[in-house]
Amino acid sequence: MTVHQLNELLLICSLVLLIAVAAVRISSRSGLPSLLLYLGIGIAIGQDGIFDVRFDDARLTQVIGYAALVVILAEGGLGTKWKEIKPVLPAAVALSTVGIAVSVGITAAGAHYLVGLEWRQALIIGAVVSSTDAAAVFSVLRKVPLPSRVTGVLEAESGFNDAPVVILVIAFSTAGPVDDWYVLIGKIALELAIGAAIGLATGWLGAFGLRHVALPASGLYPIAVMAIAVVAYAAGAMAHGSGFLAVYLASMLLGNSRLPHAPANRGFAEGLGWIAQIGMFVLLGLLVTPSELLDDFWPAVVVGLVLTMVARPLEVFVSLLPFRIPWQEQVLMSWAGLRGAVPIILATIPMVYGIDGSRRVFNIVFVLVVVYTLVQGPTLPWLARALHLSRSADAADLGIESAPLERLRGHLLSVAIPEESKMHGVEVAELRLPPGSAVTLVVRDGKSFVPLPSTVLRRGDELLVVATDPVRDAAERRLRAVGQGGKLADWLGTGGNGGGRSD
Repeated sequence: MTVHQLNELLLICSLVLLIAVAAVRISSRSGLPSLLLYLGIGIAIGQDGIFDVRFDDARLTQVIGYAALVVILAEGGLGTKWKEIKPVLPAAVALSTVGIAVSVGITAAGAHYLVGLEWRQALIIGAVVSSTDAAAVFSVLRKVPLPSRVTGVLEAESGFNDAPVVILVIAFSTAGPVDDWYVLIGKIALELAIGAAIGLATGWLGAFGLRHVALPASGLYPIAVMAIAVVAYAAGAMAHGSGFLAVYLASMLLGNSRLPHAPANRGFAEGLGWIAQIGMFVLLGLLVTPSELLDDFWPAVVVGLVLTMVARPLEVFVSLLPFRIPWQEQVLMSWAGLRGAVPIILATIPMVYGIDGSRRVFNIVFVLVVVYTLVQGPTLPWLARALHLSRSADAADLGIESAPLERLRGHLLSVAIPEESKMHGVEVAELRLPPGSAVTLVVRDGKSFVPLPSTVLRRGDELLVVATDPVRDAAERRLRAVGQGGKLADWLGTGGNGGGRSD
């Protein structure tokens, strides 16, 4: 590649990124998941499009797609709050295992008997479209806050169900007869166990190291966090386990470990996640040939009807039967099973393995994802309101960033008070921070000052809190408790002193 060609490539990539960023704004106004706009960019550039770029390398698409999924799962894990998914973890695991089996069986039967696909192709489609996409779901629900149980189940399910689905798709796409069901269950259980063990171990070791090793620059922490997440995936995959489960669990552990510069870590991961999504969807749009989609439009609609109206509701009902979840929440979870990047990427696996009819499988999956995202996406907020599941947002959690002061054996906590925080109107003395910690500076309206015990905190204030190493966690717990319960936090059961009071 010459320098001139490199410059042209950089120019094209930059223009695509700028267009994609503008598409995010359009998506936020229209309520449609941004994946459709990114796919549209790829289709416009690709074959039968404006620039007629011919791209048909399914193997390269799969490799880049896997790499993008690692980044997306890492970003999702870092943003997952353990306190929200802990109560619903069994339900999410049931949806990601038992639910997958129900969904694959019903969807495959529909594809075989209604569309006429061979059983192998039908099973591949059933497995491919059984994976949900949290990014697609929450991109249209960001303005409609849901009960924590619903969001917790949907978020955890989307993080967990990629792993068994990948195993099933590879098993169905391998040459030769498909393994017996009990062999498949054994393989899935073993790979999930290996991936979970490696992910948890990598995440714990990484969090321990980052808390006890002061890096020379704050910008190195986000890089280290993403590197640890990628190590979890690589180690899990090399150990013949589920690398996708490993990276999600490692990232979730890192995201809930009170690491230094946690907001910066999440912001960096979110930026990488956006780049990964944009690149992945544009590439998938390039891979598809629009003129071939017309013949597979109605088969995709039929398979999608079976999936959304029969398979997904039964999957939710059977999986959540032991957990006594209200029917309204089950209905919303059934309709919120949006498909996004993962199914389209997984549809490239049979193409790489050379399975007969794999191109048709890819086209059906592509059309299904696009059509039903257009149908389900805009109606999700309406359904949430109709089921009376839309609630007003709770008091926003404080944004607390910690910078370790290694030589001083202390921590500097930067606390941002959001608009909805109940810390508004609380005096500094009423924070009752544990001994060994104190508010040293307040930044308000661009001006900083040293607060008095009687200083009243306001929305939008930024605080600098110094805490010695032994009481650092207790100080943060107390700050969060006051942010959620106000000056009456102790009486409301949201105390958090832990280290004693300063009054």
